[in-house]
Amino acid sequence: MTRPEILGSLRSTYTRAVCMLCEEKGIDYQLTETPLNAPALYAVHPLGRMPVLRHGDVELFESKAIATYLDLSFPGPRFIPSEARLAGLTEQWVSLVNTLVDRTFIRTYLFAYVVPMLTGGKPDRQAIDAVLPAVREQVAILDKAVAATGCLVGEQLTFADINLLPILHRVQQAPEGAVVVKEAGNLARYYEKHSARPSFKRTDPPPGPPARYRAA
Repeated sequence: MTRPEILGSLRSTYTRAVCMLCEEKGIDYQLTETPLNAPALYAVHPLGRMPVLRHGDVELFESKAIATYLDLSFPGPRFIPSEARLAGLTEQWVSLVNTLVDRTFIRTYLFAYVVPMLTGGKPDRQAIDAVLPAVREQVAILDKAVAATGCLVGEQLTFADINLLPILHRVQQAPEGAVVVKEAGNLARYYEKHSARPSFKRTDPPPGPPARYRAA
């Protein structure tokens, strides 16, 4: 079978999630390090975002779509369950994390640290303080969700967990985020357990955000 190519960067939590899925399934894949807004991304994604997938004559964008395709196309354990209830719950948690948690943890909270520092500035303390209540609230939601089984869905790792873990890794790189997760006992144990997986370790990203494409 043709080797799937993933264009993106491990610095992107969504690219990392797709690569983790490949690692978990034992897929022989190629990650092509590609900056945001690069022409190669625009060739597949109308907004030049990552990750995108090329696999033979198949081209896809959006990490969940890519994950579904790979999970169905390759042998190995299934991470998007076939049973209706578990499949629905997986979709539920992926949707919540991608539309709410990512926006709070990464694009508001963490970016308030990272973006000013890229130009030599200081973290945006006002933005950080304003979003911390939402960070705590959403950590509490996740803490409750993993309390019973140590997974978001059922008793086995699903793409819902794979999708969340890179975001939990990133949010703990800022001081308050690390404290909030540590104080959420169920979520802290969940992260400690699943971050020990080889798929997580093999996709450990370099520091900093993804690079942006600059035309010559």
